[in-house]
Amino acid sequence: MKSEKSLTVLDSLNLGLQRAFQDDMRAILLGEDILDPYGGAFKVTKGLSTQFPDRVLTTPISEAAIAGIAGGLALRGMHPVAEIMFGDFSTLIADQVINHIAKFSEVYQTDTPVVIRTPMGGRRGYGPTHSQTLEKLFLGIPGLTVLAPSHILGENELGGPGKLLYDAITDFSTPVFFVENKLQYLLKLLTLADLEEFDVRTYDIPGNLRSPITHFAIQSAPKASLTVTAYGYMAHLALEAMHQLAYEHEIFCELLVPTRLAPFELEPLFDSVSRTSKLLAVEEGTLSMGWGAEVLARTSEALGAGLKMTSRLGARESVIPAAPDLESGCLPGVKDIITRVKEMVGK
Repeated sequence: MKSEKSLTVLDSLNLGLQRAFQDDMRAILLGEDILDPYGGAFKVTKGLSTQFPDRVLTTPISEAAIAGIAGGLALRGMHPVAEIMFGDFSTLIADQVINHIAKFSEVYQTDTPVVIRTPMGGRRGYGPTHSQTLEKLFLGIPGLTVLAPSHILGENELGGPGKLLYDAITDFSTPVFFVENKLQYLLKLLTLADLEEFDVRTYDIPGNLRSPITHFAIQSAPKASLTVTAYGYMAHLALEAMHQLAYEHEIFCELLVPTRLAPFELEPLFDSVSRTSKLLAVEEGTLSMGWGAEVLARTSEALGAGLKMTSRLGARESVIPAAPDLESGCLPGVKDIITRVKEMVGK
């Protein structure tokens, strides 16, 4: 299902940053170890300091300072991009983001175009404090947009993740928390040619920043029995599970992949669930009080008696082990999605 010639998510994000810095002289990058030749822990910023040495600033190990300086730069008319090396450390910027940056636009009646990028997720053996998926801590914060790029439908050089990041930097006036996934970085961007087995539709979500929801169904399949929704790397696993369910178990699903996690906009999801009456929400974060729970709650409120069954799939309520087999057992995978779908449709 993947094109050998397409760019990876990492390539796309790097290109998005390069284009943003070329087109927007107010763009400025802050973070730890982002200077060449290292180019950041996951190499998303590689090449930026060479091309734009005056606008790429390496910082001390102080995430709170990085976020605070970014907020100040935004108030002075700059377009700062702050890299937090591991998403686990986003807890250290919570005060700056939640109590200050997210409120600046309304308190001071001014633009606050801060983009905070950070990699989340496990499956790399990094252990309990470098493998978490914590974006749910930043959902529901007034004034803060939370985005999660998808590797699906990168139709050109600056498609998919890179375009989402480019727009957030150059054409958005309020703060953005931009969630990347470590394993997602090496996924190749999928185009329509790679997805010829699927009926693919994209819905643009209302708002100043284009953050689409993509809908997938198996081409010429019978009526779907269930709707699945997932984002980021879990959308990749859900797409694999959807393919196996169709061709190995004759269970057909619809898959909805959002790129904007907050503020919520779920109309395309409601449309799908109104057809299938069953919904499974999949995320890599721990199950309790997360994105999936809110999606199910809002769908239930919207559809009422038209919703027959819901379920959530997420990480176990435990620390994430470093040992690969234990870590794999802690996080939801393709087999877990298939098992849950089969349970929900009674097979």
